[in-house]
Amino acid sequence: MSRTVLICDDALFMRTMVGDILRQAGFEIVGEAETGVQAVEKYRLLRPDLVTMDIVMPDMGGIDAVREITKEDPSARILMCSAMGQQALVVEAIQAGAKDFVVKPFHPSRVLEAVNRILAA
Repeated sequence: MSRTVLICDDALFMRTMVGDILRQAGFEIVGEAETGVQAVEKYRLLRPDLVTMDIVMPDMGGIDAVREITKEDPSARILMCSAMGQQALVVEAIQAGAKDFVVKPFHPSRVLEAVNRILAA
């Protein structure tokens, strides 16, 4: 059975790019979210093996979404995706419960390396 992933990013092209990288590696994309609130709701509904989470999203930022998800499920595996210059936010995201991060624009190998490290932990 393939591992399931929820992709959370307000930019459609980023969701598509992450989805393509993970599908080609054999992952099943079970859902996508454009906002932090959607991310939390879809996590509750889908309980994926992994979540990719953008930091900056409308209505609830990615860090707050991570806090909400990990409050309910401390074992949630969340990979933050951040743009350059957001290092302080990445630290905050890790403290909130994210397991790792990749910096945009990212290389497929870096995404898969982080995903595999998180899932192996």
